Amino acid sequence: PARLRRTFSTTKAENLDALIVGAGFAGMYQLHKLRSLGMKAQVVDTAKEVGGTWYWNRYPGARCDIRSMDYSYTFDPQLDEDWQWSEKYASQPEILAYAKHVADKYDLRRDIRFETRLEGADFDGTAGRWVARTECGDRISAQHLIMASGSLSAPKEVDIPGVEAFEGESYWTSRWPDHPVDFKGKRVGIVGTGSSGIQSIPVIAEQCDHLTVFQRTPAYVLPAFNGPLSKDYKDSLKARRELLWKSQAALPSLPLGDSALEVSKEERDAVYERGWEAGGLEGILGAYKDLLVSPESNDTAAQFVYEKIRATVHDPEVAEALIPESYPFGTKRPCLGHGYYEAYNRDNVRLHDLRKDPFARVVEDGVFTESGEHVPLDAIVYATGFDALTGAVCRVNVRGIDGVGINDKWRDGPLNYLGLTVSGFPNFYMITGPGSPSVLANMLPAIEQHVEYVADLVEHMRATGAQVVMPTEAAEKEWTEMNTAIGNMTLFPKANSWYMGANIPGKPRMILPFMGGFKAYIDSCDAVTANGYKGFVFGYSGEEIEAELVAQARSS
Repeated sequence: PARLRRTFSTTKAENLDALIVGAGFAGMYQLHKLRSLGMKAQVVDTAKEVGGTWYWNRYPGARCDIRSMDYSYTFDPQLDEDWQWSEKYASQPEILAYAKHVADKYDLRRDIRFETRLEGADFDGTAGRWVARTECGDRISAQHLIMASGSLSAPKEVDIPGVEAFEGESYWTSRWPDHPVDFKGKRVGIVGTGSSGIQSIPVIAEQCDHLTVFQRTPAYVLPAFNGPLSKDYKDSLKARRELLWKSQAALPSLPLGDSALEVSKEERDAVYERGWEAGGLEGILGAYKDLLVSPESNDTAAQFVYEKIRATVHDPEVAEALIPESYPFGTKRPCLGHGYYEAYNRDNVRLHDLRKDPFARVVEDGVFTESGEHVPLDAIVYATGFDALTGAVCRVNVRGIDGVGINDKWRDGPLNYLGLTVSGFPNFYMITGPGSPSVLANMLPAIEQHVEYVADLVEHMRATGAQVVMPTEAAEKEWTEMNTAIGNMTLFPKANSWYMGANIPGKPRMILPFMGGFKAYIDSCDAVTANGYKGFVFGYSGEEIEAELVAQARSS
């Protein structure tokens, strides 16, 4: 690799080797991994406890949509011996308990600063270090800055006029209170039918007097058929793990059929039926290789789901409103349901279709729609989603070489290399950031692969005496364009999804996660390493001036 040439001063502040932002599964493992290398690392997080997403997302019905045994760390086999999951799809309290167990086992909390918000971080070109500022005014100096702040952790702002006028109870699924919420006897409205809303609706419906669901875009909801883990299933762990690292989505799926169009309707529907009855996302979504490429193949799966909705929901008009005909199956993340469609058969649940009658405004005692209908409410739940993949990074004022901010760098979209690094931001890393498989894969293996890649890169720097590393502009341009080209061969651009950044007004529309699959991504990263960290440039102390550093990155 080329060298980034820079002169470094010997002035030092708080001499951290690495500052990690976020105490979820990514931040915890990154801390543990760097500690094992003898590095001095520290984590900052706004929460009071570990868990990241699973600390904040404690809304009613919150669960993972990946099987619990697969949504687990693999780096230490002893963890599998220590921890026994109780259900196929773990609930938020159990996942948070698992995170706490990991923190206890590796004594992580002693290097985590809770209730600490990182306000900004500036790269000091003289020292070759990051100088970070917390909201309370503390300054932290670190050679490496690692954003482990989550792919889905920056809540989207509610864009309905008058939200602040409501005098009842208001709740956000992304920041649910840490005390019990009692909906008994209340008229509740829930805004949004993404994953959080879909999980919340059946639970809240059982508690409240009446529930109005305000739906803008219906989702494809596949059944979980959750239950206790059988002994046979637990015994399959080793085989599942071997499949996991070789798969398209870091899930231990069976081989895919080539095309949904190469078999008869009867055979195809039998495959879909088996997937439906097995529960989970991959049974249908992963049935055929061309479901996310061929509109005709995709339609076969979509029509199968439509018929399931019609067969489940008693009211034909409500069933039709729940059918997601406006985008291809799988191009928005399918949701895992736990009695979701069945909830609309309850007498106390009403679906309001915002496509036909949008919101006008929120008022003191409920909402008005554009038709003039007044919906009286005692409580409103906002399940309105996240500024995915880039939101958590962009909300920290990170400034790299020449004071250029990450928001300025990404004005036209998140240029990156391997979904891990950004040119112009030395020693800056993102765990499961844009340009990586992240949300299109099982997050725990995706996290582990990223954490270990960062650790290996840092170890390489220590072994060679490098003080800074960043990708070249050419490398990040090529990586981003390659991912866009792959994505454009799929059906994903046909949906206004958060995969495309389309849920945030003004956000550049582009394919955010890596579209080539988990195994292909691992192979790409391994090839970069095998080729001497091709695409990266390294800086060593005592060598010329900062202008040379930038010139090397631009010319390599």
